Amino acid sequence: MSIKVDHVSKLYGEQRALDGVSFEIERGNIVGFLGPNGAGKSTMMKIITCFLPQTEGVVEVCGFNVSDAPMEVKKRVGYLPEHNPLYHDMYVREYLEFIAGIHKLPNKKQRVDEMIEMVGLTIERKKQIGALSKGFKQRVGLAQAMIHDPEVLILDEPTTGLDPNQIVEIRNLIKNIGKDRTVMLSTHIMQEVEAICDRVIIVNHGKIVANDKAANLTNYKNKQVIRVEFSKAVASNILTSIAGVSEVKKVSDTTWLIASNADTDIRQHIFDFAVKNDNSVLTVQKEEQRLEDVFKALTR
Repeated sequence: MSIKVDHVSKLYGEQRALDGVSFEIERGNIVGFLGPNGAGKSTMMKIITCFLPQTEGVVEVCGFNVSDAPMEVKKRVGYLPEHNPLYHDMYVREYLEFIAGIHKLPNKKQRVDEMIEMVGLTIERKKQIGALSKGFKQRVGLAQAMIHDPEVLILDEPTTGLDPNQIVEIRNLIKNIGKDRTVMLSTHIMQEVEAICDRVIIVNHGKIVANDKAANLTNYKNKQVIRVEFSKAVASNILTSIAGVSEVKKVSDTTWLIASNADTDIRQHIFDFAVKNDNSVLTVQKEEQRLEDVFKALTR
């Protein structure tokens, strides 16, 4: 197991930033760690990377306890914090060689060349970091996090402030990185999570409220919703009387969102209803529940 978190709590005075959090992440998984601002995401990541001590509980990374063997953990973890701490007056290659020296890598120059190519910094390698765009600065941050070839990569808001093209580039880079190592990333971009994450953990007020595959989470309410457009106006109390209907929401006088249990197909009942009431069904469309909707429902 790459990361094991067992009943971890973190207190700041009387405030609980984390409250009995437990989860496990296996090698080769890309896991999205989600939650609203102040939910405890960054605190959990800082505990895993040995930047903060937990108040209660146990955290292990690659079999090493973060409290008992922090140096062994740091050898196996790469960390890109939300606010990328770079030396802006240093050149890209100079900075990466400096980081490689901190890790005491025997083949510094070769490893720096590999990282520059891997993260797409070849044309920018001779520039000062302060002269780079936000996207290339993030690439430098990823390169420093991976230069010692860690087994676990912790990324806190890796695409914050990037334009759509840069987001796609960094997303693809993370996806490739995650093929042979564990990646745990925090983000507020739900499309990013759906595109690259194998699993999603959602935390709210310091507690885990969901821990599952993204596809499973979008069905967490065990219901399906269809959008139906009738030729004539329909009243909500009449729609709720249709067999199998659990909930209705008005879009317009003639268009409604109609919910039922996930294993119940109510389309035939709706057509029968329309015929009996001298009405017609113009369109029927299944509404896909997005991860963003689930996130809102769980953290509201």
